[in-house]
Amino acid sequence: MSSQVLIASNRGPVSFTMADDGALTMRRGGGGLVSGLSEVARDTDLLWVCAALSHGDRGAVRLAPGGRLDRAFDAGPVRMLDIPPTVFHRAYNAVANSTLWFVHHLLYNTPVTPQFGMRFRREWESYRDYNGAFALALAEEAGPGARVMIQDYHLTLTPAMLRVERPDLRIAHFSHTPWAPPEYFSLLPDDVAVEVLSGILGADHAGFLTARWAEAFMDCCAAFLGARVDRESRTIIHDGRTVRVGVHPLGVNGEALLARAAEPDVESNMAAIRHMVGDRKLIVRIDRTELSKNIVRGLGAYREFLAGHPEWHGKVVHLAFAYPSRHDLPEYREYTAAVQRCAKEIEDEFATEDWDPLILNVHDDYPRSLAAYRLADVLLVNPIRDGMNLVAKEGPILSRRCALVLSREAGAAAELGADSLLVNPYDVSGTAAALHQALLLPEEDRAGRCARLREAATALPPRRWFDDQLAALE
Repeated sequence: MSSQVLIASNRGPVSFTMADDGALTMRRGGGGLVSGLSEVARDTDLLWVCAALSHGDRGAVRLAPGGRLDRAFDAGPVRMLDIPPTVFHRAYNAVANSTLWFVHHLLYNTPVTPQFGMRFRREWESYRDYNGAFALALAEEAGPGARVMIQDYHLTLTPAMLRVERPDLRIAHFSHTPWAPPEYFSLLPDDVAVEVLSGILGADHAGFLTARWAEAFMDCCAAFLGARVDRESRTIIHDGRTVRVGVHPLGVNGEALLARAAEPDVESNMAAIRHMVGDRKLIVRIDRTELSKNIVRGLGAYREFLAGHPEWHGKVVHLAFAYPSRHDLPEYREYTAAVQRCAKEIEDEFATEDWDPLILNVHDDYPRSLAAYRLADVLLVNPIRDGMNLVAKEGPILSRRCALVLSREAGAAAELGADSLLVNPYDVSGTAAALHQALLLPEEDRAGRCARLREAATALPPRRWFDDQLAALE
């Protein structure tokens, strides 16, 4: 059976773990992209094509005819690709997460990295093979004239590859990350830069979370491809084709989030947090230990705030969730260790017998995160650079009095900046001052800001975000 709407992404809506006896357990896939798209997929007749990420996933694929999990498990229409582990590792870790992610988030320590030599060329070949596997699977599964929604930096080459296989399809590519400006995108080898841009331009529609990232993409297409770019109409003419560029901010389904946050496991976590914090003010951050999330500078800002404002000692607690991320990459293991060192230094310097100024939680706990949102007086979101950052939108939905300290480099700043306390993510002293200002906001001002933030955060829920892109392919 062929499908008329397809989603393609590295991570899928389900994942599997395998017990010692070979038994498989299925659970929901992780990550913000999966959360948003899973909500849409439940209400849409579509096929989701994704990669097997683990030993358990590969075991499930082997039991599923043609990799179609819906024929072997109660998983909804999903096709999971068993890409050879070596190819997957090179494509995912070495290229997607250690090259393209670093470029778009401006993360390189340029005196030392990157170094694009023979090893990278082998890794790039694997990235091509990985994208090619998705293109072939989509070509096999798509019905005549179907609409295909390809997601993110893992799959930048897939649109052009798929167009060669199936020119009848309507193809969209969406970037959930920022897009680097030409001067930083030029760190990539010239031929690789051209291949990435040309790959996305194989689509009919290229989508971005903010106008800023869309404009950076158009600038790169003009600079590296010599493409004709019309910024007013947001179109790119290249290789005889016209590609439309769309801006599609992603919001939160407020009703669903509020309903989940009212469940008993969240209520019990709220009681536990209240017991730890008492009647003190609560500053919350919720992040993965991702290099771009800027947790170390955020902790440094809190430390500077405590050093400069002894009147707050014993009266405020910082609850910091720093969930492990990409621990198969050495940079991420080192960063997690740096976060833990900073936390210990704050404890050593300021803690007393009856006051813990910082509670660091490194174990992924969704109900506990929702409880923290509900209790937050201040939410700190200070990424170096972010495509959107849904944490900044979730917090004001669940807390009626939360002041948002937000990095101006988060995509969400385009929608939430007017009612946030915007900070330069590199300015530790400026962030410390914003934390102090946020704690002192009068209740009426705080409530008004929060209400407007909540309205902006729920204006474009995942369903509308998805439908707008499907409509762009009509």
